[in-house]
Amino acid sequence: MRRLGGVEMLQQVRDKPGHGHHRKPSAWRAFLGSVLAIGVTLLVVALLGGVLVVLDPRSTSADTAVSGSYSVPSGGPGRYGSGTLGPWQNLIHRISPEDQIREVLAFDGVFMFGDSIAVQDSAALERLLADRTGDAIAFHDWSGQPASAAVDALEEWSRTYGLPRRIVIAAGTNDIFDPPAFAAQIERALRIAGPDRTVYWVNVYVDRTKLPASVRAADRANSAWINQQLQDAEIRHPNLRIIDWAGFLTSQPNGPAQYLRDGVHTSQPAGGSARNELIADAIRNR
Repeated sequence: MRRLGGVEMLQQVRDKPGHGHHRKPSAWRAFLGSVLAIGVTLLVVALLGGVLVVLDPRSTSADTAVSGSYSVPSGGPGRYGSGTLGPWQNLIHRISPEDQIREVLAFDGVFMFGDSIAVQDSAALERLLADRTGDAIAFHDWSGQPASAAVDALEEWSRTYGLPRRIVIAAGTNDIFDPPAFAAQIERALRIAGPDRTVYWVNVYVDRTKLPASVRAADRANSAWINQQLQDAEIRHPNLRIIDWAGFLTSQPNGPAQYLRDGVHTSQPAGGSARNELIADAIRNR
């Protein structure tokens, strides 16, 4: 007998001669089996769809994060006493997916380009800005990158997506290894942004506590050199706003130790919260 499903099969079983009451349980089992098979198929399809959503970064506002180290290898003493910048391209980074970038741009949010400190702190900054100013933010943060690489990313996003009215740059810490190269990157960033956008630049403080005293002294001197170049640029560019992270740290009664875990990266939660507050306040008071 040709097998059929559902109500039609039940009707034919009832009408066929010689098939009485003793065949009905088999018909019901076939019917229930068909329903169960359909249900299982739908469940598998739903689960597979859920897996694909998790695997596809474009389908979520979560950032792309690559595991690795925050620390930049350096050798030295180098020309300026802090050492020389080692390879950083494989270090941990946090970059917003394309759909988030476009959404932030559509609502005139904020773009941020930073180094390892920003990688560590930017998720909390995203939440803080949403609560404090209602602004969305997209990130291109990469551990170890000097300002030149951050400005390269700014230029790439400008070409690919365009730019919002507000841009935060939190790079310069890794320029202590070559301070004279920093000034050109400030000018380049301001040229890409143009005069009608505001660029908020977080200045730097480096005093690596585990290194010899001579290197620590060079770190502080080179940080001051970087920050002086920012101050000079602020005079020339009225749309440049310095976020004075270094000034905050050095003004603390007990020094910066409470806010830095290694003389560079923020402690948690005190240092990360304090730095993010400075950034959020600057954006709010634009």
